[in-house]
Amino acid sequence: MSKIWSVFAILCVGLAVLVGNSYGAASNDEHQEVLDSSAQPVNPVVQWNRTLLVIVRTPKAQPATIHPTRSFAIMHAAIYDAVNAINRTHQPYLVRLTGVSHFASQDAAADTAAHAVLVTLYPNFQTTLDAQLQQLLAQIPDGANKAEGIRIGQTVADRILALRSNDGSANAPIPFIFGTAPGDYQSTPPNFPKQPQFTHWSQVTPFALERANQFRPGPPPALTSDTYSDVFNEVKSLGIAGSSTATPDQALTGRFWNGAIQNYWNEIAQTAAVAHNLTTAQNARLFAQLNVAFADDVIAFYDAKYTYNFWRPVTAIREAATDGNPKTLPDPNWLPEVGNTTPDPAYPGAHAVISASGASVLISFFRGNHFDFTVTSEVLPGVGRSFNSFSAAAEEATLSRIFAGVHFRSDLTSGQRLGRQVADFVADNSFTPVQGRDDSDDDR
Repeated sequence: MSKIWSVFAILCVGLAVLVGNSYGAASNDEHQEVLDSSAQPVNPVVQWNRTLLVIVRTPKAQPATIHPTRSFAIMHAAIYDAVNAINRTHQPYLVRLTGVSHFASQDAAADTAAHAVLVTLYPNFQTTLDAQLQQLLAQIPDGANKAEGIRIGQTVADRILALRSNDGSANAPIPFIFGTAPGDYQSTPPNFPKQPQFTHWSQVTPFALERANQFRPGPPPALTSDTYSDVFNEVKSLGIAGSSTATPDQALTGRFWNGAIQNYWNEIAQTAAVAHNLTTAQNARLFAQLNVAFADDVIAFYDAKYTYNFWRPVTAIREAATDGNPKTLPDPNWLPEVGNTTPDPAYPGAHAVISASGASVLISFFRGNHFDFTVTSEVLPGVGRSFNSFSAAAEEATLSRIFAGVHFRSDLTSGQRLGRQVADFVADNSFTPVQGRDDSDDDR
């Protein structure tokens, strides 16, 4: 049994096991069989979130120049507007339908909306997705309410897809010229990528923000400042491969979180949603708010990254003799604990942005920070770490980038601030309750 086949099977029976960036190939038959084998049924919103995670982890399924957070935001926005058209406790996100029966099936609406989005975004998975839709719809009693739910889901998905069809995501990446001055972002050893990633992403239309630079942080610390000296020497000591300063747990932490950070937080949300036995309407709102925030996080942090074009630690440490700071000493052979550095500028840190945003959404939604849960690594299969609060996981995920050797602490503090600002803006301006209604009104 191949590695990816094992992962598909685990995911689709409801266990939160992550596999990260190294995948084996899977055939369409394997996709079909696994996505049809839901041994432990879960809420359809959670199920479709799991399905999309399977897709984006499949080799070459996700277009290299389109960030996967866009797909999650579109799918969950469609689910939310479809379900909320029936439930009507919160304001629509984009699509407002009238004359909808309150008795229409929310599950059928969610299933149909998710399916319609995914077959459009990932047409190579249509056979698999069609089979999953039929399996899930078969669990809903036939009749007018089911038919109405299907109609609503399809209508909403079509409209949201149309509204996002010219959002700039299909534009070609902007060619990047690496800098040569101290502090400039340069191609990073040992793999030396020819071009950084997502150079065009700040031009994508935000999902909730007014503009990409709405919360753009101020610049990184000056190379001659005491702040820069401190953050430089911290990552130089703790983030080097085989560090003698970092504890074994810190080194493990750096490797543990070295994957697609939004995937970790979607699975944390799944765990919390299942534990709290959320309704379809509640799940629809939670995952929409979370993933719209993530999509705008990415648009916002790429705006800042390609505004400041700040060098990564591996370049800074190797080229420290050029930075004009006597407190920073070079090491021409320095490499980070995780080997390769993410191919984009350092400031601000993506893990910090998304983790702060994810924790903010979850704390607000569940009206509290305490929650006991275990996270499984995206890149170390079978390795888990346990937490008793959302903020504790966010803090560890953020600091892990120092232990990984890929970020300065100043990248992370600015990233945390940006993530909270984006999450707060989404919460204040989207998915808000209808006056006089709240979660207690959600159908159960």
